[in-house]
Amino acid sequence: MARLLLVEDDLTIRTPLLRALRERGHAVAAASTALDGLRDALDDRPDLVVLDLGLPDLDGGELLRMLRAVSPVPVIVATARDDEAEIVRMLDAGADDYLVKPFTAAQLDARVRAVLRRSAGDSATDPVLVVGGLRIDPRARLVTLDDAPVELTPREFDLLHHLAGRPGQVVTKRELLTEVWRIPYGGADKTVDVHLSWLRRKLGESAQEPRYLHTVRGVGVRLDAPGSTR
Repeated sequence: MARLLLVEDDLTIRTPLLRALRERGHAVAAASTALDGLRDALDDRPDLVVLDLGLPDLDGGELLRMLRAVSPVPVIVATARDDEAEIVRMLDAGADDYLVKPFTAAQLDARVRAVLRRSAGDSATDPVLVVGGLRIDPRARLVTLDDAPVELTPREFDLLHHLAGRPGQVVTKRELLTEVWRIPYGGADKTVDVHLSWLRRKLGESAQEPRYLHTVRGVGVRLDAPGSTR
């Protein structure tokens, strides 16, 4: 039985979702404001948070950022906002999935189970990855470069971790968008370029003078230890 927290202020949505998720075997608590949701998430430590963005006291995006600062709890954003830029922004801020209203309880339950499976797999089986002077610890979500800590956003960490799991392999933007951002390939592929640029800066390199992140034009990107020959 998963313990879920539903942060949703609309009673006409919250009540049937609570009933449907409980009928599917979940233990579900609810909060109608961002601050109540933050308190319940920290006090009760649910297995997953389902978060609406249109909350009466704070935007749900602010609550997501507050949660990510103090907790690794998986978060599914469930909202009426369907703008692609907003979807990318929330995934970059640390959301594990994004569901656009209207949706059925069965769709939400499937997303919940999928995110929980990924989360359980990540925490149980992911080893520390070492590529050259890079050390990536997925359980602690810590990165060091030549023994110095590297401060990354949640999405930058996920991007680096995915690439480090395939050292020496060219990874396409399609794969990165699907596996890291969990969104279909399309116009949002520009976000990969932006995040790679930010990641390079934090690793002390550039596209013109790469050390770890090598662009293969028209194909994707490859993570290699400095000095590797390809």
